[in-house]
Amino acid sequence: MFSSFFSTVPPTDPNASNFHPVSSSYQPSELFGELEPKDTEWACPGGFAVETQTFYTFLEDGSHLMCQVIHSAVGVWYPTIQFTCKIYNPKTKEKTWKSVNVTNFITPPPGLDKRSSKADEYSITHKSNPGTDFPESYTIRAQLDNDVQIAFDFSRPASIPGYKVGKGPNGGFSYYGHDPKNAEGYMVHRFWPQCTVTGVVVNKGNAISVNGPGMFVHAIQGMRPNLTAARWNFAYFQSEDLGGVSAIQMEFTTTDAYGRKGSGSGFVSVNIGSLVVGGKLAAVTAETKWPDEEQAESASVISRAVHSKKVQDPDTGYDAPTELVFRWAAPSVAPGVTDPIAATLTLDVGTPDAYKGLVEKVDVLAEIPYVIKTMVNYVAGTKPYIYQWYNPATLQVNVPSGLIDGVSDKVEVKGLVYNEATFIS
Repeated sequence: MFSSFFSTVPPTDPNASNFHPVSSSYQPSELFGELEPKDTEWACPGGFAVETQTFYTFLEDGSHLMCQVIHSAVGVWYPTIQFTCKIYNPKTKEKTWKSVNVTNFITPPPGLDKRSSKADEYSITHKSNPGTDFPESYTIRAQLDNDVQIAFDFSRPASIPGYKVGKGPNGGFSYYGHDPKNAEGYMVHRFWPQCTVTGVVVNKGNAISVNGPGMFVHAIQGMRPNLTAARWNFAYFQSEDLGGVSAIQMEFTTTDAYGRKGSGSGFVSVNIGSLVVGGKLAAVTAETKWPDEEQAESASVISRAVHSKKVQDPDTGYDAPTELVFRWAAPSVAPGVTDPIAATLTLDVGTPDAYKGLVEKVDVLAEIPYVIKTMVNYVAGTKPYIYQWYNPATLQVNVPSGLIDGVSDKVEVKGLVYNEATFIS
C-alpha cells in the first residue's frame, strides 16, 4: 500500500491535495465504524512508524494511570519496544514515571492472536467472551521494577462497542501524499471509549485498588513523527454519573507540507471523538479544520478542540493554553435514538506560573527512543513539549430523548478529565 514511501519522484501536479483526512472521508451517518478483530492487531510496520497500545484509568485513591506499549521502527534499524507507565496523585502531587525498553517482545504469544503481546517485562492478553455483558477484555500484567507492578483487566461492555471513523479496511486512516492508494504515510486511531477496569497497582510498596472506568486506544503513525503533525490535542473525560459518561477527542494538525493544495497549504486539523452517555455509545464525531475555511457553528457534526485563551510560556517558548474548549455534536448512533447529541467541556487550566492540575510538561526529546530523537531533532529549532493536565470538570450534555429514561435536554455531568496539548514545531 505504501510502495512510494521512499519515493523522490515529484508529483504530476504539485498543487493537488497531498493530504486526505479521515474526518472528511465519510458522511455524518457513516462516521461510526465498529472495530473488527484485525483492527486492533499489532501491525508492527517497518519503515518509519510508531505503533502504540495505550490504556488510561482512574484509581480508587483519585490517581490517574496511563500504561503504553510503544513499537518504534526507524528505517532499517531493528524496532525499539518500550513499556511506559505514569501514575499521578492529584492530592499528594506525587508522580511516578517508568519507561523500560522491553526484551523478547513477541506477537502473537503462543495460542493467542496479534491483539495480544508479551515480553520479559509484561504481558497483554486479549480475551473474547462473545454473548456476554463484556464480550472482550485485555488483561495487563507488568513488573517494571521493584517499585511498580501492575495487574488489571480492561473489560469492554457490550453496549459500548469499539470504534474507528468509517467502516471497512480504510476506516480510521488519514493518508499523506497525492495518491491515497500509494501513500507516503498515514495516521490511524481505534478506540474503546469506556471500559470497566478492575485490579491492583503496587507503587513503592503501596497497593492501590483499580475499580472504575477506563479507555483504550490503538494508534499508528505511519511516517516520521516530525512530518505527521505540528500539534496535538487530546481530552479524556470520564464519569460514573447517569450510568456512565465518557467524552474523548484526539486531534492532530499537519505540518505546513500537507494540505489540500499541496506543500505550503497545510496546518490541517483532523479531530475525531466520541460520546458515551447512559452507558451506551451515543455518538462518533469527526471534523476537519482547513486553514483557509471557517468552521460553521451550525454544522451537523462538530468535533473541535480550541485553545480559547493562551499565553506564552517562558519555560517552553510556546503559546500555551490557559483555557480549552472541547465540543462534540453528531447524529446519535444509540439504538432507537433519532435526535442528535451535543456536548461541551470548558477547562480552565491556569497560567504558566500557576497551572491547575498540571501533571507535567514533558520534554519529548528527553523521553523518546534515541533513534527517533535524532530523526526529530534535525529540524532546526524544534523542541517538542507535551502539557499534561488532570482536573475535576463538568461536561455539558444535550441528551436526546430516548437515550436515558427520564432524562432529556441539557444536563451537567461532573467527572474527571485528563488532557494533553502537544507542540512539536
